[in-house]
Amino acid sequence: MTVVTVEEAQGRLKDIIAGLNPGESLVLVEDGEPVATLARATPKRRPSKAGSYRKPEFWMAPDFDAPLEEFEDYME
Repeated sequence: MTVVTVEEAQGRLKDIIAGLNPGESLVLVEDGEPVATLARATPKRRPSKAGSYRKPEFWMAPDFDAPLEEFEDYME
């Protein structure tokens, strides 16, 4: 558990929060006594996985996988 003084936290609170991992906590200390505990919240959403998109509303050209004219010399 990380310990930071209140004075130090006031100047760089955004950096301190950004440095915490989800579920990790930090104790704020004033005059050598703990006064507060700060914990990073766990994300509400899980990261997306490949192929998990449920609404296939995208457009793809009919010749998407057709060979490109620029590469005809290499295809022979």
